[in-house]
Amino acid sequence: MSNKTYDLIKNCALIVAPIITFLGTLVTIFQVPYMAEITAVLAALDTLIGAVVLAAKKIYEDKQKGGKENA
Repeated sequence: MSNKTYDLIKNCALIVAPIITFLGTLVTIFQVPYMAEITAVLAALDTLIGAVVLAAKKIYEDKQKGGKENA
């Protein structure tokens, strides 16, 4: 995974998804149909994206360690 892709996914997980979920929660107050379900799906997706970011970070760090040990 390239740095640019990683940064994009990370920013989605840390900024974009939580903001959309927050706005969805506010819209629920006005009884928009299915907004509670949409908000739950967005929160679940944010959790999944966060897991992908952590896994990518772990893989990257392991590669960096491996490169230093072999040098």
